[in-house]
Amino acid sequence: MEAHSLLASAGINIGQALIILSLFSVLKKHKCTSFVYYPRRLSLRQHPHLSLNHHMPFDKTLTISRFIPTVYWIRRSFRITDAELLENCGLDALILIRLFKFGVRYFVVCSLVGLLVLLPVNYTSYDGPYWSTYSMDALTISNINKGSDRLWVHYSCLWFISLYALYQLHKEYKDLLTKRILQLRHLRDQPNQFTVLVREIPFCDEHKAYGCCVDHYFSKYHSHAYRSYQILYDGKDLEDLLNQATAIAHRIEDLRHVSLTKKHVRSSTVSDAFRDDAKVEQLEQMLEEVYQRIRHMRYHKMVEERELPVAFVTFRTRWGAALAAQSQQHSNPLLWITEMAPEPRDVLWRNLSIPYKRLPLYKIGVFGAASLLTIFFAIPVTAVQGIAKFDKLKKWFPPAMAVQLIPGLRSIVTGYLPSVILSLFIYTVPFAMIAMARFAGYISRSRKDIKACSMVFYFLVGNVFLLSLLSGSLLDQIGKSFAHPKDIPSRLASAVTAQADFFMTYILTSGLSGFSLEILQPGLLIWDAIRSHTWGRGKKRRPYLYSLPYYRVVPFVSLFILIGMVYAVVAPLLLPFLIVYFLLGYVVFINQIEDVYETTYETCGQYWPYIHHYIIVAIVIMQVTMIGLFGLKSKPAASFSTIPLLVFTIVFNEYCKIRFLPTFMNYSIQDAMKSDELDEKNGMMDANYRKALDAYCPPCLRPVDYTDNDAHTTEPLISPK
Repeated sequence: MEAHSLLASAGINIGQALIILSLFSVLKKHKCTSFVYYPRRLSLRQHPHLSLNHHMPFDKTLTISRFIPTVYWIRRSFRITDAELLENCGLDALILIRLFKFGVRYFVVCSLVGLLVLLPVNYTSYDGPYWSTYSMDALTISNINKGSDRLWVHYSCLWFISLYALYQLHKEYKDLLTKRILQLRHLRDQPNQFTVLVREIPFCDEHKAYGCCVDHYFSKYHSHAYRSYQILYDGKDLEDLLNQATAIAHRIEDLRHVSLTKKHVRSSTVSDAFRDDAKVEQLEQMLEEVYQRIRHMRYHKMVEERELPVAFVTFRTRWGAALAAQSQQHSNPLLWITEMAPEPRDVLWRNLSIPYKRLPLYKIGVFGAASLLTIFFAIPVTAVQGIAKFDKLKKWFPPAMAVQLIPGLRSIVTGYLPSVILSLFIYTVPFAMIAMARFAGYISRSRKDIKACSMVFYFLVGNVFLLSLLSGSLLDQIGKSFAHPKDIPSRLASAVTAQADFFMTYILTSGLSGFSLEILQPGLLIWDAIRSHTWGRGKKRRPYLYSLPYYRVVPFVSLFILIGMVYAVVAPLLLPFLIVYFLLGYVVFINQIEDVYETTYETCGQYWPYIHHYIIVAIVIMQVTMIGLFGLKSKPAASFSTIPLLVFTIVFNEYCKIRFLPTFMNYSIQDAMKSDELDEKNGMMDANYRKALDAYCPPCLRPVDYTDNDAHTTEPLISPK
């Protein structure tokens, strides 16, 4: 790619980002857009004790200032501290923001090394193959001749940035581990700290039930801490009826609101209002019929016949729950399988009905589907690289030469268009992966999202990074064999040096345009406008409240860390673009976390071990690439000297697995005991563990309020034992 193509891409993306961000800052001031730009604050204002802390800064006066872009939301993002974010949004949200901070901090150092050391070394190689040209390759390691001693400078910088990355990872891991322990202690009132999920419960032939086995087993073997249990039921039919009742109730609420509005509007006729009242009466009758069916299905004996070999067991102390969850209960490891329960709001109830022994089959099926999706996406990725390699594309497709007839069009086609097309294709991947993860049988939303993160990350590594590299080089090297594993580092190295310019444009498009569109939410704006002026007119508006899409953000940010690390030594000119990417992402997601996205679960930092793993993968790929690159540059001594660095990185990762990972995955007995002692000292132990007794009642058995009938009840028909 030539310099004017990169400038064209930069100009288009910067201009587009400025327009979108200016439009956002104007729209954010208007109250009519609050359901799109302040859904989290609107939901929190329903709680009286929180409403004062979630004021929305609307400009109520009709002045010109309402239509002038401002940057107050950017200034606010840099004033928010980690402590405030942790208190308001939880440790998981803080980890996402710390990931952006890690990117800024790391690539600022890498940029200083690259621009002040490597860039002059590359450009002043006067006998290099690209020195006398205007190609971007003159600023990369490609301009260094084979066997040149200048490569030892690159070797030294590789060691420095690798060790600096490992130092930053260790520092983050250690700090977040401390925050996790403190967060678990802060959330002492959470019922999941007293509750254990038990699966594969043996069936009691005498009583024809599972529940009596649970009570007998834990009363005998955990008598010191056992309190009660909640057996689960196959309640799919009941859940469907409850969802149907909820939908009808919402329709009734909307129609009442419309009818009330029409009665106060002069242009509406009385007959219209009474027609709406008749529809309300009809829906209320339907709702009563659904409630009658729910009552019938909730009959005690009918529900007990649907028992599952799954139960939530509540303990009097946290250390009792932790001990039961993290120990083997039976000589047969496929019986009495225990683990700490997820938060009640985090549970995927329907997946608990899947037999434990079938879960590997579900996961294999999801893995196969994800692999097929990865193979399918190889087609558009290869096509994108064909557009980027315009000189080669002309040989394969001669009509493409018509692009050269319009001045400046070639720069747009080769510099801007490939990254846009790739971004559009890749945008759908996280949604496809999260849909697949739903079928893997995970018991909680957090585990499903974490699994989707890994699936998306490896998809991006395979398709966006590796396939982009190899498809770009294949256009130059058709017919060469890739059958020899020992050639992988050299093949990867030759491809990396050829694709630096493409990844610069991809960073610009994904960062400037992608984050700008993320904060503008154009899809929701258009949907809200259409809904408000068509079928939703007069109905009560509700905020568009969604959970924070970790599965969509974490993998892409990790991918750009991978790209930056690989090119830190190869093409340091790419690094300033990454700093802009991480800074803009930080500002955008501070705004989204504070104002837009809802916290639907809190894992107390369990995302970080996976993020750590993604970054380790990036470091390893960087080092393998440099081993191959030093080999291509006829510097075998540098290649062999890099192998100890690769080994050290792998050993460091194993050390982190031993030192930090267990505490992120488990709840230590020591920490559980300290929290118990703190509760006993404050007199809160009984209140906290009693809160867990009813927290895990299945949705199919939760109270339903029959407000329009004589049979008014809000009591569940079956309670925990």
